[in-house]
Amino acid sequence: MGLLPARISRVDRGLCSAITASGPVRATFAVPHAPDPLLTPCTGDWAALRPGTDPHLAVLLPRHSAIVRSSASGSSHGQVLAANIDTVVIALSLAVPLDAAKLERLLALAWESGAQPVIVLTKADLAADPEAMEAEAGALAPGVDVLVTSVATGWHIDALAALLRGTTVLLGPSGAGKSSLGNALLGEERLATGAVRAQDGKGRHTTVCRELVPLPGGGVVIDTPGLRGISLHDAADGLEQVFTEIEHLAQACHFSDCAHDSEPGCAVQAAIQAGELPQRRLDSFRKLQRENAWAASRTDARMRDERARRQKAITGHLRATYKFRDQQP
Repeated sequence: MGLLPARISRVDRGLCSAITASGPVRATFAVPHAPDPLLTPCTGDWAALRPGTDPHLAVLLPRHSAIVRSSASGSSHGQVLAANIDTVVIALSLAVPLDAAKLERLLALAWESGAQPVIVLTKADLAADPEAMEAEAGALAPGVDVLVTSVATGWHIDALAALLRGTTVLLGPSGAGKSSLGNALLGEERLATGAVRAQDGKGRHTTVCRELVPLPGGGVVIDTPGLRGISLHDAADGLEQVFTEIEHLAQACHFSDCAHDSEPGCAVQAAIQAGELPQRRLDSFRKLQRENAWAASRTDARMRDERARRQKAITGHLRATYKFRDQQP
């Protein structure tokens, strides 16, 4: 019997749920010999299943896009949050002050994935001045659509649905209202929701896994657990997109390797002095660049170690082969 095309909708320990032409199935999968989170199945992956009484995931197809952050375990590996996505909805609650640094991190993840980000400011019914927060978010996200929404009143939910295409992933911290937003798009209470703490607007992890669900108007949505740690992993291109105005200014600096500190003819510092660029923005860019460079160096070191181990194993095998051959009569 041939392999069956499928899309993974949920991953559990050693099992995954998948959608096929004949309906949903549960399938087993093998963990890679060298456990790398980037090589394991993820919600949104396209795959080939070996059908039967115990279906098994035989092959993962190449991903055209993926949201990857540094592994929560602290290793040098990346962790895939969602695969083959077209739109990243970054959900942030208007019930609490806008966290510029968190938004910039989420945007870097989204741009690096290869998908199109959309910023959705939720719970507008709880905000004193939603228009001001919309303008603040827009200033932090050049080239990104920003929508102010309210699930309670239905404000701009239809406008959001019109922006979505293909596979959409809901990304953001706990308490941002991602699952409520997903339910509004689905038109039913399909995704679990929970209350948030009144003092800081933070929520519990009501969503405990990443799950892919078809949307009634076409396409699919992936709900994700709230992100507490948003660590970058090989996101240099994403950072350039987030801080595009700094990259543009840097092209006019007198020195090509300008560090934007006290060098003469620094266009970035000139923009800060003129009030055209906030100092906080440059500080955030530098911080995220350092973090990303550190993560990349750890990955490079791991790859060097892995190459050294493989070379050592090959050398040992060759020595054993030669020794065996020399001992033959």
